[in-house]
Amino acid sequence: MITEQHKIGSGFGATTTAAEAVAGVDLTGKLAVVTGGYSGIGLETTRALTGAGAHVVVPARRRATAEEALSGVENVEVDELDLGDLDSVRAFAGRFLATGRRIDLLIANAGVMACPETRVGPGWEAQFATNHLGHFALVNRLWPAVADGARVVSLSSRGHHNSPIRWDDVQFTRGYDKWAAYGQAKTANVLFAVRLDELGAEKGVHAFALHPGGIMTPLQRHLPKEEMIERGWIDEAGNFLVRFKTPEQGAATTVWAATSPQLAGLGGLYLEDCDVAELSPPDAEGMTESGVRRYAVDREEARRLWTLSAELTGVDAFA
Repeated sequence: MITEQHKIGSGFGATTTAAEAVAGVDLTGKLAVVTGGYSGIGLETTRALTGAGAHVVVPARRRATAEEALSGVENVEVDELDLGDLDSVRAFAGRFLATGRRIDLLIANAGVMACPETRVGPGWEAQFATNHLGHFALVNRLWPAVADGARVVSLSSRGHHNSPIRWDDVQFTRGYDKWAAYGQAKTANVLFAVRLDELGAEKGVHAFALHPGGIMTPLQRHLPKEEMIERGWIDEAGNFLVRFKTPEQGAATTVWAATSPQLAGLGGLYLEDCDVAELSPPDAEGMTESGVRRYAVDREEARRLWTLSAELTGVDAFA
């Protein structure tokens, strides 16, 4: 497998903030779409991009909540979008395309993690459907508006170490495991970027996936305190036992992926801590401290997933 998964020595690191990652970059006149850009690291992503001059469109499942969270941020507009509902995806894309505007930065930030077994649409497993299929349909429907030379950023996670694509049971119809389901969805987020980078070459569009780092945000809403204690994240009193990133630090790799001139000419890569990640050792087991699994950046796997996703959603801008 040919890959460019090697550090480039960006000069940034785990403690870099989103504002630091975009410092010196002028986004005046640029338009960004950031799903979930009103909560957790998504909110910090929106703040950093608008601070650099961009106009940001935030499609949100909870529109009123989003408008309240973004009330003090300039150059932002909020619209409605439920990634678990393909009709909602179609409607949002239709409204945006009708404006005739171009998208320079498209950031697939929204997602769910380790939720109880939930089915959406025609019975799809909710984490795969929301984190991957919803964004797959969204990007494909918005593709006519994506500008030449644009960047698409897909938020994955180190959680992708938990599972490759389960081709024999993608929808977990034979027993549900919330962490395996999350892992598969996050692997899908990486493979999506790998394939989109290939398909977007004619327009000079590049795509990246990334691990933002461990951050305590509303993403943990489905995890009971007991489980976080068991995983060694907090103690009985709720004190952190591991060093989590701040939301400002967690948004840094997203912002760096979307805007950094250091990534010019590159694409289809998995990033972490504001740099390109190395490949995990081929014999690695379980979740390692860093790196990307080979199955998540395998181009044949990426093409296979794209075909399946197009079949499931009925959308393919490149067909």
